[in-house]
Amino acid sequence: MNVQSSYSQSDYGARLVSPQEQVLYDHWLSCVNSEQPDLLVQRFNALFIDGTGYGDPEVVSSLDTILLDRHADMYFHHILNRCCHILINKWQKNRECQFAIAELVNLFEYFPSQAVREVSRARSVRRLRDIVSQFRKTEQYLMLKRLVQVMSRESDPRVRSRQPLGTLIGRYPYLYEHCLLSEESPKEQKTHVRRMQHQAQRKVELDLSQYVNYRVRRSRLKRKGLLKEQEQWLRPSQNPTLLSDRELVDSLQQFSGKDAYGRTYNDLALRFRNQCCESVTFKSFKDDFYEYIVSGVDPAYGRQHFNDALYQHLKDIYPDNDNQRLNDFLLVRTCSNLFNFLVVDPAGSHSHFMFIDLINNLGATLTTGLLLRILLLCRKVKPYLERRLSTLFSHYEAAKQDSVGWLVKILETLNLALSLTFGHLDISHAIA
Repeated sequence: MNVQSSYSQSDYGARLVSPQEQVLYDHWLSCVNSEQPDLLVQRFNALFIDGTGYGDPEVVSSLDTILLDRHADMYFHHILNRCCHILINKWQKNRECQFAIAELVNLFEYFPSQAVREVSRARSVRRLRDIVSQFRKTEQYLMLKRLVQVMSRESDPRVRSRQPLGTLIGRYPYLYEHCLLSEESPKEQKTHVRRMQHQAQRKVELDLSQYVNYRVRRSRLKRKGLLKEQEQWLRPSQNPTLLSDRELVDSLQQFSGKDAYGRTYNDLALRFRNQCCESVTFKSFKDDFYEYIVSGVDPAYGRQHFNDALYQHLKDIYPDNDNQRLNDFLLVRTCSNLFNFLVVDPAGSHSHFMFIDLINNLGATLTTGLLLRILLLCRKVKPYLERRLSTLFSHYEAAKQDSVGWLVKILETLNLALSLTFGHLDISHAIA
C-alpha cells in the first residue's frame, strides 16, 4: 500500500500528511491533554522505541501502514519530530512538566528493551527500529537536543568552562531561530521555540536592568559616603553575563553611551543614511560605506591589511550595478554580503579568519560595534547576521568553552548590543 497516495497539505515545508500520520498526531494531542508526562514518556517509548506492546490498535495499525511505504525512511523523521513537539509544546507551558522534555529526547539514546512477541508485526517493528535509529543522525534530533540545553539550568561556573559550547545555547535568544528551527519544522515546534525566544529575551533584559540598577545605586551611595550604612538595604544583583564586570560595563557604555562628539551608534547610522543613501550611484555608495566602516576601526590595525581587504571586497560586490542608483535590494545584498567577509560565509568554505582576527586585535566590543554599524544602517539584515553566528555556534558546538573563549565573549557582547539596540532595555539614565 502506498501511503503517500492520499496526502493532504502539511503545515511544514512541501511535506504532505497522510490520514495515517494524522491519526498519530491526533492521538498525541488527545493524550497530552489528559495524561501525566511520565506516562506519556512510557507511551512514546512503547510506540516508537520498542515498537511493541502498545495498547491502541488504531494507532498501531496507522503506524504499520506508514512503515509499509518503501519511502518511509525518507520522511519518518519528520513524523517523530512533530510527535515530540506536540508533547513538548504542552509541557513547556507548565514548569512541573518540563522535566519530561529531557526524558523524552533521551529515549532516542536507548536501544529497544523489548523483544518482538507479535510475529505478525515482526517485519514492521524491525523497520521501525531501523528508521528510529537513523533519527539520531538527523538535524531534527540535533535541534531537539539543543532545545533540552535551552531549558536546562546553567551549571556551576567552576565546571562550566570545561563543558561544550553547546550547553550555552539558552543564553542567546538571537540564535534560536536558526539553531532550533528549520524550514521543515512543524507548527508546534515553531510556536514553542518562538515562545521560548521571547521569554529568554525578556530574561536577558530583566537581568541586565537589575544588575545596572544595583550598580548605579551602590555607586551613588558610595559617592555620598553612605555605602556601609545602607548597603544592607540594597538587593544584590550578580553580573548576568559571562563577561567580567569591567568588560560588561565597558560594553554597556559603548552601546548605550555616546562618542566624543556626542553621537550614538544610531546617530552615526542615521547620519550616514541621510547623506549617502539617497540619489547616489551604487559605486559611490560603496566608497562611502567603506569610510563609514573603517571609521570604527583602529587605524593601526586597519593599515595592516583590513582596510585594503574591505575595500576590495566591497568593490567586488555586484560591479555590473556600479552605475545604477542605490536601491533597497542593493543595500540589503551589500550589507548581507559584508557579513560573509566580516563573520563567515555560511554557504561557502565557512572560513572565519577575519572574524577571529578582528576579535583578537580590536576586542569583542569594537568588533560588535562594526556589526552594529551595518545593522543600524539596514535593519532588514539582522536575520542574516544571526544565521552567520548560528553557523559558527554549530561549528564549535562540541568544543569546550575554555577552548573557544573568543567566541563566548563575542556571543555575550552581541547579546548586550542586540538587547540594547533592538529590545526594550534602556539604561541610558545609568550611563549618562
